[in-house]
Amino acid sequence: MQSQPDNERLENGDVSQREDLQGKDATALPGLADENCLNSSTVVSRFLQAELELNARLRTLSFGKPVRYTYNPLEYAWDTHQCYVETYCRGGQSVLFLGMNPGPFGMAQTGVPFGEVKAVRNWLKITGQVGRPAEEHPKRRITGLDCTHSEVSGARFWGFFQELCGEPHNFFCHCFVHNLCPLIFMSESGKNLTPPELPAMERDALLSCCDSALCQVVTALGVSMVIGVGKVSEQRARRALSDAGIMVKVEGIMHPSPRNPLANKGWASIVRTKLEKLGVLNLLTR
Repeated sequence: MQSQPDNERLENGDVSQREDLQGKDATALPGLADENCLNSSTVVSRFLQAELELNARLRTLSFGKPVRYTYNPLEYAWDTHQCYVETYCRGGQSVLFLGMNPGPFGMAQTGVPFGEVKAVRNWLKITGQVGRPAEEHPKRRITGLDCTHSEVSGARFWGFFQELCGEPHNFFCHCFVHNLCPLIFMSESGKNLTPPELPAMERDALLSCCDSALCQVVTALGVSMVIGVGKVSEQRARRALSDAGIMVKVEGIMHPSPRNPLANKGWASIVRTKLEKLGVLNLLTR
């Protein structure tokens, strides 16, 4: 639970005091790039503010069977997540890639969307401390940037853009990556449960909070296109943004999950073709 002073800072939009809001050292992260510093600082502040407000709303929700364990990396991995946002979120980005929610060996470990550990450490160069959720499944322990498991979806996603763009700057100059929902759900057995698999009332309450936060994020970023990674993210973004009267183009690309047979038969080629059709490939290769 946050203290009253923390809630007041939340309401006032002050997310600079990391040691108060999340128990972290405010001086530990890299600074923003010099270019567009003032504008980027405002974007980062509004983006992180939306996430902190979402965290506060999510704490009021509860989940019953089949959910047994719920992790929120925007709490225990806030340090690395904020490093990611402060390093790569900036004014002038035009495309937001939107995932659904964390995977057990991706963002759940690193705090970064599609955050396969090697990509996060070696390409994105994210640093920071990762804590642990209050209750862990014995088969789904959080070991942070020391995790030895590789998440296929994240490896495919970031590997594709690393090959395409070379350096992270060439990607983040135009694009940012975010998840609709920051929570990961697991059953008693440790099976990963996605938000659509939750009971209807719990799912609707959860996604209502996430939809509202998405609208805040898209407004803060000022992007002109949202690309859902997978059908669920695409459909959810289209509905939420339309209902809120936020006029941005919403498109979609195939999810890189190994559960998807088509993704196992050339995901990179399929996505490259789609991004070329959308005019995004041009931004990343010129």
